[in-house]
Amino acid sequence: MGITTSRGETGVTGITVVTVDFPPVNAIPVRGWFDLADAVTDAGRDESTHVVVLRAEGRGFNAGVDIKEIQRSDGHDALVGANRGCYAAFAAVYDCAVPVIAAVQGFCLGGGIGLVGNADVVIASADATFGLPEVDRGALGAATHLARLVPQHLMRTLYFTGRSVDAATLLHYGSVYEVVPRASLDSAALALAKEIAAKDTRVIRRAKEAINGIDPQPVHRSYRFEQGFTYELNLIGASDHARQSFLDGTS
Repeated sequence: MGITTSRGETGVTGITVVTVDFPPVNAIPVRGWFDLADAVTDAGRDESTHVVVLRAEGRGFNAGVDIKEIQRSDGHDALVGANRGCYAAFAAVYDCAVPVIAAVQGFCLGGGIGLVGNADVVIASADATFGLPEVDRGALGAATHLARLVPQHLMRTLYFTGRSVDAATLLHYGSVYEVVPRASLDSAALALAKEIAAKDTRVIRRAKEAINGIDPQPVHRSYRFEQGFTYELNLIGASDHARQSFLDGTS
């Protein structure tokens, strides 16, 4: 359970697999976000890694932050930790020295959108869904990353309503590269990773740096700007009320 890293177990040199496993729904606690950031960063720094595959165990890829951890914490330490942890993890995926392939199954919500939106390639299972229920949780954030997955007006609709879209929709917009049966998700991600890993890693690493350098969206600054409104909502009490209402409805 937690964040695990494996190298060489795929039988292909150069592929590092980072796995998220926080049962029951992969709602990641504060420490987990920082561990994920460290795992992805360390993988990229390892010259033997040519590509990273980011995947998850369980029925869903990611359910965002662990709201229960925030609600049972006194003061704002857990909230600040979650915000900083998400920022670190999203940045680690974006800034990773090698390409990151996200293999997404089931639900991908909240912080999961931040990870996937900053990944270089997304492969999804046919049952995958993507959404930002942030407004229903009293938080704001990751519109920056949702805007990398869908067009502007659809992003706004999804953001304001908290609705989700399926993998086929993202395939239509080109933000998901391939949709496969769930049983084939890992093999499909590894097949693409193998193709990238076979190339000269010196060239691929420079290519990743070059592509990030011409990105029109300053993802780190944009996401941090969004987070400021989350702090504001917490100060006026709206966030705590929304989180507790969510927990009461799911308890």
